[in-house]
Amino acid sequence: MMTGQVLERGAGILLPVSGLPSPYGIGTFGRAAYDFIDFLKRAGQKYWQVLPVGPTSYGDSPYQSFSAFAGNPYFVDLDFLTEEGLLQRDYVESFSWGDQESYVSYETVYRNRFQVLRTAAKNSRHREQPDFQAFEQKNAYWLRDYCLFMACKEYFGGIEWLKWEEDIRFRRPEAVEKYEKLLEEDMDFWAFCQYKFFCQWKKLREYAAERGIRIIGDIPIYAAMDSADVWTHPGLFQLDENLMPKFIAGVPPDAFSDTGQLWGNPLYDWDAMEKEDFEWWRRRVLSSQELYDAVRIDHFIGITRYYAVPGGAKDSVHGTYMDGPGKKLTDVINETAENLYIIAEDLGIVTPAVRKLLEDNHYPGMKVIAFGFDGNPANEHLPHNYKETNCIAYGGTHDNETLAGLFCDKSDEVLGYLFDLIGTRDREKIVEELFRLAYGSVANVVIFQAQDVLKLDNSARMNFPSTLGNNWKWRLRKGQLGQRESDWLGHLVHVYNRY
Repeated sequence: MMTGQVLERGAGILLPVSGLPSPYGIGTFGRAAYDFIDFLKRAGQKYWQVLPVGPTSYGDSPYQSFSAFAGNPYFVDLDFLTEEGLLQRDYVESFSWGDQESYVSYETVYRNRFQVLRTAAKNSRHREQPDFQAFEQKNAYWLRDYCLFMACKEYFGGIEWLKWEEDIRFRRPEAVEKYEKLLEEDMDFWAFCQYKFFCQWKKLREYAAERGIRIIGDIPIYAAMDSADVWTHPGLFQLDENLMPKFIAGVPPDAFSDTGQLWGNPLYDWDAMEKEDFEWWRRRVLSSQELYDAVRIDHFIGITRYYAVPGGAKDSVHGTYMDGPGKKLTDVINETAENLYIIAEDLGIVTPAVRKLLEDNHYPGMKVIAFGFDGNPANEHLPHNYKETNCIAYGGTHDNETLAGLFCDKSDEVLGYLFDLIGTRDREKIVEELFRLAYGSVANVVIFQAQDVLKLDNSARMNFPSTLGNNWKWRLRKGQLGQRESDWLGHLVHVYNRY
């Protein structure tokens, strides 16, 4: 880790890659991504925070990925592939990419995107290119296993790996050899997708760096059950002899849900991890370092203790807390991350052990203004109560209502303290005054969602925890972030010295 250094005072915007404008149904690493970086520069911003960029599975959540190392093929830009001569424009435009400019149509993207990418792969001579060969060698730890996983998943009709034929489910050597030969062409396709993902992302990141924009990424603390990681490394997870999870991840009942949140991820076998000197985690940190300038470790409190729910449970009411690796893991992270800032998502039940781990490692934690209005003026999430500069202040996270949505249906009586805090009873000014409070705070970094920059209501909300079907869909329309927004943010940056 960049020991002794903290993120520079500044401001940024949280916008997942999927939320960028695009003619192809979902945000990509295309022109709109470069335009967004230009917007950040004009607005005096220093940071672009994205959600996890891994390949998404059922439910489309970026926190449930087929791989902790791979990138999402949806983000590979088709226009750039066309410019390379790998696709014909009229061919790409012959597909339907959905008719909702403000929302991702995952069904449409899933149905058509891979067909187009397969055409590009067939037109590519990537195997002959030294850059591709170097990419394969550099990512040998995970790439071939991931490609076989995806090829097998398609071969078996998309079902989870726990339902595959027994020999390949248990990765018996003769079965691995058999399917590698059988699915060689498909494996090459998935390798092509990863190659293009990382090539395009590298160029985009370099463009951002040239303009002084740092990219903040996100590591989901857990791997998805239906992932190449668990299939390839079952001994690192709490699985039984049939490879079924003994315990799964979640959190107990809280403000989001009376029955808690049941994430379903298998839990790590931390003793097994330690015996391997946390090699999987070392590789994961190195991979993140290739992608980001800083990374937020999701559910950081799970490193000290984690909530274990018996496998097969329908909710997370009857879970048990267990001890995590704590300092053993953060030492490994710090040893491995030479050029990567670490941010701790320390939301939830923050125990003294969590606070000590944060302090010992000098990791900045999170403050979320949307959590500040419980009637207590001493609430730690209110900007006037921040005790140190080494923290990241958020208006809200991807799991929250938008700021406009949060307060729109509250009575004047309920909003009394908020009005006193911001110095006005004008509801139209609530969001911009909260920006002003955050920008004026001692927090080194202030991050607001793009939806809040635009003062959008809850129709633009990104995620409703513990639900399926209407999440991770919102995206910007072309030109929606314009001169008015960049002038406003730039003014705040100037007033509060966040250059």
